[in-house]
Amino acid sequence: MTVFDNQIEAALKTLKKQMLKAGLFQEMKRRVAYEKPSVKRKWKQTAARKKRRKAMRRMERDSE
Repeated sequence: MTVFDNQIEAALKTLKKQMLKAGLFQEMKRRVAYEKPSVKRKWKQTAARKKRRKAMRRMERDSE
């Protein structure tokens, strides 16, 4: 990323968006403290459910 005309605020905003989209903040939050295996399993199940719902919505939208 290149900063033009000393526009640091805009560059930071863009960087933050990219990091959010990549899930970096969630990953950092998860690694801060130890997670019990049961909590880790629930988190994975929730993520899988969310991914499945998103795929179903995409399929419904494409079939119309």
